[in-house]
Amino acid sequence: MKQKFDVITSTCVPLPLENVDTDQIIPARFLKATTREEIFFGDNLFRDWRYNADGTPNKDFVLNNPVYSGCILVAGKNFGSGSSREHAAWAIAGYGFRVVISSFFADIHKNNELNNFVLPVVVSEDFLAELFESIKQNPKMEVEVDLPRQTVTNKATGRQEPFEINGYKKHCLINGLDDIDFLVQNQGKTVEWEQHNK
Repeated sequence: MKQKFDVITSTCVPLPLENVDTDQIIPARFLKATTREEIFFGDNLFRDWRYNADGTPNKDFVLNNPVYSGCILVAGKNFGSGSSREHAAWAIAGYGFRVVISSFFADIHKNNELNNFVLPVVVSEDFLAELFESIKQNPKMEVEVDLPRQTVTNKATGRQEPFEINGYKKHCLINGLDDIDFLVQNQGKTVEWEQHNK
């Protein structure tokens, strides 16, 4: 979903598991879908953890715990490893997450999130551990993610860290542009360049 980014302040959903791969994010059996329906993929995010074999919700999984809510997912180290399936980013976006915070992302998954208007924020392991502890102490605590300033703030403690992002992707997120939108927006410059470089 194309949404402009600026400053996002939200409660968080904690997933303190390391090495969460794309098959856990969206199991392979859902890759047969012929359309990219956000509700379908969002409903099946973490399907095998979220639901029991009989289809009933697993009450012990964090997404089924009403204590936790918000559009920020705080995840353990090495998030999105495994296959390169873009469907994993579709599922995260389809569920309604706008930001994923971790101390490390698999590169392909990180780029897939950016291409689907989900902001992957890389923080230090120490900062990540503090976030998990703050959420544990108070599930209603908020995190502020300021894309223009490239900072993330734990509002429970006031601690802030900068994060890196590719300048092109930052521009696209702030302006709600995908790659095609960007090319169309700059079509005049492309034509002008071609005319001057014949």
